[in-house]
Amino acid sequence: MPDKTLSPEPLLNRKSAARYLNVSPGTLAVWDCTKRYDLKPIKVGRSVKYRKSDLDKFLEERLAS
Repeated sequence: MPDKTLSPEPLLNRKSAARYLNVSPGTLAVWDCTKRYDLKPIKVGRSVKYRKSDLDKFLEERLAS
């Protein structure tokens, strides 16, 4: 039986996610707080992390509009 071990998707911290989206970390924090966009932030202790796939989906939705 083959081993189907999936490596988890790496998570980006808020600073890296903001750089990826070309916005400031503060803007990203406001979007999360006000729920303006659903970027599906993940709380890890006091840190906030984002899946790159969720950020890509957000960008695709914005480009399609």
